[in-house]
Amino acid sequence: MTNQNMVISDAKSCFTAIAVAMSDSTMFPQTVSQNGYLSRKKLLKKLESTCGNGARINALLDSMRASSPTRRASDTKDQSSWTQFHRPSALTMFDEIMNASKGKQIVVFLDYDGTLSPIVEDPDRAFMTNEMREAVKGVAKFFPTAIVSGRSRAKVSSFVRLSELYYAGSHGMDIRGPTKGDKQRRENRTVICQPAREFLSTINEVYKTLIEKIKHIPGAKVENNKFCLSVHYRCVEEKNWGELGDQVKSIMKGYQQLRLTQGRKVIEIRPTIKWDKGNALEFLLESLGYAESNDIFPIYIGDDRTDEDAFKVLRRKGQGLGILVSKAPKETYASYSLKEPSEVMDFLTRLVGWKQSQYPCC
Repeated sequence: MTNQNMVISDAKSCFTAIAVAMSDSTMFPQTVSQNGYLSRKKLLKKLESTCGNGARINALLDSMRASSPTRRASDTKDQSSWTQFHRPSALTMFDEIMNASKGKQIVVFLDYDGTLSPIVEDPDRAFMTNEMREAVKGVAKFFPTAIVSGRSRAKVSSFVRLSELYYAGSHGMDIRGPTKGDKQRRENRTVICQPAREFLSTINEVYKTLIEKIKHIPGAKVENNKFCLSVHYRCVEEKNWGELGDQVKSIMKGYQQLRLTQGRKVIEIRPTIKWDKGNALEFLLESLGYAESNDIFPIYIGDDRTDEDAFKVLRRKGQGLGILVSKAPKETYASYSLKEPSEVMDFLTRLVGWKQSQYPCC
């Protein structure tokens, strides 16, 4: 293949274009699915399918509460039952996972907040540890690795600081391939996918309005993720959640082209285009040349509702598996679980060790 750059700016083109030519296909992975089920919470699904200006404030407030459950005393017992019978630990079942990947090439997809870094009150201080960075760097040495985050691509890449990775920011609406790396990666074509570019001015306009509207609510914070906005209420007293939701709804009435979704103590404002982390996963696999391949094994690790879109894609395709990061039982399309970022780091470290044991010289 001839190496060249490709810039894709619309959703349809992003979904179908192959923008990266890998000079050595043995560097990349394959997949097999696990059995399982998911029934989304009806309330959250109702909000997900509604454009922002159509969400009633009571539904929004209820959804904010549903996305921020209080930990119960029985959670420890529930966790044991959940991991044993439904979503077993990816660490405990590591050998089983590796057996499923035999003869296939592993591709690793990682969420950031709550997966590579702990959830913190100030989103600007969600730093990953140096140990975690080394673990991710080790994985990227052997497998194509992508960070798929709701954060802006620039912000998450500034946190991770590894130029050999693929970064998909704004829930996959801003994708770019590695900028540096070994000789093979330097020869790859650059992949750029921005299917929501036409919404940039609108997003910026809403951002400025939101900043002004909620500045009187203690603890409320708006994060501009370039192609989407995040209204954080982790530091807002619950008695003020209704007012915050009311302000968000009042602004959204004037923007038919935007919609609301929910995350962990965050309200997301996104373009109405059908593009999410699942689409980003499919685009990256296609860009790597694996759209029609049965010999890949994608592993996607994430902790948030938005990661369910990627878990669902893997189940539908019958390839690879999802790993949910959570201490409490949750309905999920993922096949396995890990409790917290420290376990994610352990899993990534074991993955590197497994690869090195197969090829001791590398």
